[in-house]
Parts: sequence; C-alpha cells; structure tokens
Amino acid sequence: MDNFIKKLNWFYTFEVSQVELYTSQSKQVDDIYVKKTLERLAIIEQNHVVNISKKIELMGGVPTKLGDIIKPITGTIASIMTDKVDLGKILTVNMLLEQKAISDYKKAIEEVKDDPGLYKLLWDNLIDEDLHMAWLSRKANELKEQQNQK
Repeated sequence: MDNFIKKLNWFYTFEVSQVELYTSQSKQVDDIYVKKTLERLAIIEQNHVVNISKKIELMGGVPTKLGDIIKPITGTIASIMTDKVDLGKILTVNMLLEQKAISDYKKAIEEVKDDPGLYKLLWDNLIDEDLHMAWLSRKANELKEQQNQK
C-alpha cells in the first residue's frame, strides 16, 4: 500500500492546486454565476483534499508538502491567466485539468477494489470531477454560442 500512498499524495497535490486555481479564478471573474460556481468548486475540491489527507494518514502515510509549495505558483498563474485570457479559454483549461483528474481517478479505482473505504472515496471524487467537467463544458459552450451571436 506504500505505492498507493504515493498515488494518493498525487491526488492530494492535484486537489490542493485545484482549490487554489478555482479560488483565484473566482476572485477575478466578473460573471457572478461563474464566480459563485468557481467558489463552490473550490469548496468541493477542498473536501477532496481533507478526505484524501485523512485516508493517507489512516494508511500510515503523511500528506505531501508539495501542494503547499505548488499552491502559490498555481494561484499566481491563475491570476495572470484569468486577467489576460477570455473566460471561455479559462473554462477550457479547467476542463483539461478535470479530464486529467477523471482519467487518474478511473485508473486508481481499478487498483483498490479490495478496499471498500478507498474505493468509495475515489468514486465520490471521480463523480464530483465529472460533474465539474459537465458544468464547465456546458458553460464554455454557452459562452461560445453567445460570442457567435454577436
């Protein structure tokens, strides 16, 4: 299971960076619906961070500090990107990140079928990421349609 603790630490780091990304973006967008949704996504991702951290500790591991190092970098990049790039492109980048999370969660789930608690945790996170992806995709398409009508 030590090898799987490393995988959980990957998810932990990824989720920490997602919290920072969505939080930073929410502070910079003008569209209130997008702002509120990004705030909500950050809360959901923070729940993932907490749950993964607890599971790592239950398995005898220690959550990596890499997330704490990456967090300010993610926030800075998000701030620059949000300021310079249109909202549709920002949502597209967010979708790519969610796709990566979905793919990684699917692979990890296959490895933990014998651990009901971990299996449930990974499925819960996967479903959340898939719901994030659906919203981001729908909103990006909506923005694209609005731009095409102009």
